[in-house]
Amino acid sequence: MDTSWHVALDRVSVIYPNGTRALKDVSLRIEPGEMVSIVGLSGSGKSTLIRTLNGLVQATDGSVTVGPHTVNTLRGRGLREFRGHVGMIFQGFNLADRTDVYHNVLVGRFAHSPAWRTLLGMPSAQSRDIALRALDSVGMLDKLWARGDALSGGQKQRVAIARALTQEPSVMLADEPVASLDPPTAHAVMNDLRRVNRERSLTVLVNIHLMDLARQYTTRMIGLRDGEIVYDGPANTATDADFEEIYGREIQVRDRLGAEG
Repeated sequence: MDTSWHVALDRVSVIYPNGTRALKDVSLRIEPGEMVSIVGLSGSGKSTLIRTLNGLVQATDGSVTVGPHTVNTLRGRGLREFRGHVGMIFQGFNLADRTDVYHNVLVGRFAHSPAWRTLLGMPSAQSRDIALRALDSVGMLDKLWARGDALSGGQKQRVAIARALTQEPSVMLADEPVASLDPPTAHAVMNDLRRVNRERSLTVLVNIHLMDLARQYTTRMIGLRDGEIVYDGPANTATDADFEEIYGREIQVRDRLGAEG
């Protein structure tokens, strides 16, 4: 596996074509192997921030560095090769519903395999082994031949984690990975991400808006409000007042998930 990478933003701003300023002069550094939550309400800029890290969103100003790469200067093949080292997990899972779990997970090897193997559907023995171990690590090996559309939401997200692990990434990014899951399943998925962080010393960044999950599963929390960092410190000791500063309002019931895992 690749060595875990650091992440750094230096005075990064993002202005969308419609004039919305999603990030405002954001600077931060995340060390290799950290488990970090990025907390904020919808529209706070947290999805924009995480998407600048793999080039899905271009920084308007400033520089974005992930490992040895200055992301905002990458184009074409260089960008594709870089993304091969960055695991990405989405709220919507992004699985192929009509394809079995095994082949969904093998997608994570595309950037590391010769084009002819991908075209012919002939993964190497190494790729097969990496995919099976990734599925086993998230408890989904028994669903190897199940189709994507036969899985529950939690199972789909675990397959998405396995697919990202199959890339043997140097950084793992998760954009609201538990937003559509019930509480016990959300805790299980967050526990999977924490275990990946600990067992592989892998840099993991998780976008989340729930107080209890940020406190329980991550070691550092970055709070965003209106595109600016308003908190950066330990997650487990963040007070309710800290969260109210991040949210820009009083805490509400929906800010906690509940149902401890």
